[in-house]
Amino acid sequence: MQNNSLHHQTAANTSRRHFLRDCSVGTGKIALASLLANETLLASPKSNKPTGSPGNIETHFPGKAKAVIHLFMAGAPSQLELFTEKPTLAKLEGQPLPASILGDQRYAFIQADAGVLGPRFKFGHHGESKQELSAVLPHLATVADDISIFNAVHTDQFNHAPAQLFMNTGFGQPGRPSIGSWVKYALGAETNNLPAYVVMNTGGGVSGGAGLYSSGFLPTVYTGVSFRSKGPPILNVETPAGISDSAQQATFDLIKRLNQQQLDIIQDPEISTRIASYEMAARLQLSAPELIDLTQETQETLDLYGCDPTKPSFARACLLARRMVQRGVRFINIFHSGWDAHSDVEGNTKNNAGKTDQGSAALVKDLKRLGLLDETLVIWGGEFGRTPMIEQNPTLGRKMGRDHHPQAYTMWMAGGGIKRGFHMGVTDEFGFHPTADAVHVHDIQATILATLGLDHERLTYHHAGRDFRLTDVHGDVIKQALA
Repeated sequence: MQNNSLHHQTAANTSRRHFLRDCSVGTGKIALASLLANETLLASPKSNKPTGSPGNIETHFPGKAKAVIHLFMAGAPSQLELFTEKPTLAKLEGQPLPASILGDQRYAFIQADAGVLGPRFKFGHHGESKQELSAVLPHLATVADDISIFNAVHTDQFNHAPAQLFMNTGFGQPGRPSIGSWVKYALGAETNNLPAYVVMNTGGGVSGGAGLYSSGFLPTVYTGVSFRSKGPPILNVETPAGISDSAQQATFDLIKRLNQQQLDIIQDPEISTRIASYEMAARLQLSAPELIDLTQETQETLDLYGCDPTKPSFARACLLARRMVQRGVRFINIFHSGWDAHSDVEGNTKNNAGKTDQGSAALVKDLKRLGLLDETLVIWGGEFGRTPMIEQNPTLGRKMGRDHHPQAYTMWMAGGGIKRGFHMGVTDEFGFHPTADAVHVHDIQATILATLGLDHERLTYHHAGRDFRLTDVHGDVIKQALA
């Protein structure tokens, strides 16, 4: 009787996981079979993920870029103050935009009969390519023949968070992998000493939050690693006071064994991410301090970027990005927020251009002189543009500003297989609608992948019963812009 009771008690306390393990099937084996099935699917022609180890990557086709630096201007810079001079706006300043141009477009903060606002700065043509640039971009003017400018980019999103997510993940809601995550998933890492995907933020918070560099439904090992602008670049990487190297190593070894045991039992890929994170943290204790030690740079280089090596700035982040590329980092995001000019678009643009122009141009120059520009793609741009109409709202204390404008805005690229001194895209005399060579955000994303040798239609991940990709079911490579 006692034995029967013990038998029933034991059976009641046996989980399905232990039952499967003890009967020699094992949840681990079932999970492994499932993972292998997914790998088979990923390797199928429909879901053709490039494979290979660092230094031996198989891409879809030869790509010229090995790394990407994305300078994301969060808040949306005004293309009308920076890249596209519109004399008609100056001529008709204060007069309503013609109804034929406005159509049924409605805005959150400006009236339909709001007058147009002329450009606040003078423009000039620079370099042999005659790139049209504002007077507040004197440094970019010096690399005019090294960049490609796209003056008729358009997006599907009207508000900041969805538009920032759309630019960085191809979708207007959180939960999709970022561009950097897709690139790391496809190409892996070139170094074991630093993360393959690094994120830096030189302004305030971004509206899209961590979703802008999240791995979404990809395993979290593909998420961007955030580097802080001051203090230790990564929190909790430094060894705590009073802990010896041997004690720390013993702790790491124990944690790894425990994590490995758990991984062997349940085969959860997130445990693999945890193991990889601890191993990376140990390596970062040596590599991160060396990376951020800008005393190794010459005064000439520091002057080129215009940065104080001891103070956080956009220029300093650009210099760090160059150092990361030299050390094998695959994808780098630099988010600079503050461009949301609902009021005083002139002051906003001048202020933010002053913070970012020299660093952006210096990055292109520095990569070029080091022979790295041809294999490094640099991207500059925000989530949308600004309206040709003025925003005036006494209730909100706004005047002389511009509202959100998704129909047409400007981005530029340099290096990584992109033509030099190239420009494309034309908008109407008001800067409202594209009239020639318009490109969609998905086209930009497809082109970024193409420079790396990746086919945006073939780089997919099977999730929730179907294959997903960065560009959803849209996008065309901008072949005219490829060198």
